[in-house]
Amino acid sequence: MKSDSLSLYIYKVWRRLSPALLYCTLSVLPTVRGHAQADTLQAPISFASPVERPLLLSGNFGEIRTDHFHGGLDFKTGGVSGKPIRALADGYLSRIRVTHGSGLVLDVVYDNGYTAINRHLSAFMGDVARRVEALQYDQENWEVTIEARPGEYPVKAGEVIALGGNTGYSFGPHLHMELIETATGDYVDPLPFFAGRLDDTTPPRAEGLMLFPRRGRGTVNGKSVPQRFPLHPKESVTAWGEIGFGIKAYDYMNGVHNRYGVHTVILEVDGREVCRSVVDRFSYDEHRYINSWTEGQYMKSFIEPGNRLRLLHAANDNRGVVTIDEERPYRLCYTLSDALGNTTRVAFTIHGKKTETAVPEHRAKHFLHWDRPNTLQDLGLTLHIPRGLLYDDVPLDYALTVDSAAVAYTYRLHTARVPLHDYAELSIGLRRHPLADSTKYYVARVDERGRKHSVGGRYEGGFMKARIRELGTYTVAVDTLPPRLTPIGQNSWGRSGRITVKAKDAETGITSYRGEIDGRFVLFGRLNAIDGRLVCRLDPQRLKRGGKHRLQLTVTDECGNTTVKHYDFIW
Repeated sequence: MKSDSLSLYIYKVWRRLSPALLYCTLSVLPTVRGHAQADTLQAPISFASPVERPLLLSGNFGEIRTDHFHGGLDFKTGGVSGKPIRALADGYLSRIRVTHGSGLVLDVVYDNGYTAINRHLSAFMGDVARRVEALQYDQENWEVTIEARPGEYPVKAGEVIALGGNTGYSFGPHLHMELIETATGDYVDPLPFFAGRLDDTTPPRAEGLMLFPRRGRGTVNGKSVPQRFPLHPKESVTAWGEIGFGIKAYDYMNGVHNRYGVHTVILEVDGREVCRSVVDRFSYDEHRYINSWTEGQYMKSFIEPGNRLRLLHAANDNRGVVTIDEERPYRLCYTLSDALGNTTRVAFTIHGKKTETAVPEHRAKHFLHWDRPNTLQDLGLTLHIPRGLLYDDVPLDYALTVDSAAVAYTYRLHTARVPLHDYAELSIGLRRHPLADSTKYYVARVDERGRKHSVGGRYEGGFMKARIRELGTYTVAVDTLPPRLTPIGQNSWGRSGRITVKAKDAETGITSYRGEIDGRFVLFGRLNAIDGRLVCRLDPQRLKRGGKHRLQLTVTDECGNTTVKHYDFIW
């Protein structure tokens, strides 16, 4: 057998193994992306533990998040910041970042072909920490990036490279670690490398089912809309035509109360596989396909025509959509497995019942096609959606609302949120110009409660133009309100050596801030993006102790509204 045929044969056998065996072989099989790419097996890869044992997870790879997959593992650190984070293997630091979203971030390229990204850290170590602080003061900015040269900061397996924390958009102290296959750039599941150190004999559990009749081609219980059902419905569920299925399920582990994403989901109909999802890898560009694969927390076992997510595999010739065209029971079975092979099966029955399927009518200009560019034009509105942004055809539930006091009409593109895979161009004309300063206008998405959320935009020739990544309800709003600043514990600033100020903006959000003490720049950081506090740690090497000082804090929102506050303190 030729070497390429042998590799392909190995890959096909590997894909049919149970999840438990699959994960036992991951460390010795060659990397596969659609086809086998290597001719020989490689030695197992061993990783040191990134945190103190025992290893406990608060999140796993591929969990369903808003607009993206969870890209790594969340390791618990005992509910406290400052725990040592260690290198997984020999390698070098490649990138050091401080960001508002992920906090302190450290990228490590390992010699074994993988790169780890460690997020939400509380501190860097040694020369790295000093270099970051020097750059922050040099650029007078909390957010900085250092691209390190290969070998500039070498690390050894088990070496402490940072301290765990709660910085950035984080709900508690932990280590978020992503593992990337260096050669391909794919995010891969790190769990196989730590499987022997995790206590998990608990299988996934299903919570509910969802049926998706295809528009104009299927019905469920006589209706043509998606419907949710309990695992054991009290009454029979009937269907006819083309039906997609989905399931809501979570995985669990021993000794903790967290719930996790399910690694493998297989749907069989009458004993034959229809569709499976295997959450083992994805690329950065695939993140937003999660909006096509899921409906809330339900995982679809069919593939919408515009979905290119590689972890989905349909076994029939209709992208996993099931055709129910006989008046008989259809036996369906879901097999749910976690990454360690713990498995649950959920069986249910759908009864075929012949039903007439009505084709909904929509105006041609309000119907969006997934496989072509789409442009919608109406009074004061232009929306252009390039080809490739829709996952399926979308009949818009369009409406225009007039408010004589508003600066623009309100345009409901759709009652439900319809995510796009990338940005579309939206232009809304202004009916009134109450302000001469055009920087105070912004395009706002209006949620179901009527609250406005800024998507930014720029004024141009009587129109506000913005880029949007979801279809919903939009209008133009005005922001003339500056941010609010509230000092926290001002009387203790001198004793603690730490200044904390709460910064909040009611409309468009804070875009920049700057602190000065006695006329000189000082470093403020938004340590945790959720609580919105700006924090400055007083440094005796940069600020003389033993007297009265004056802080000036300047904060600006997206529309250029600025607040400047002065605070006196003794340190």
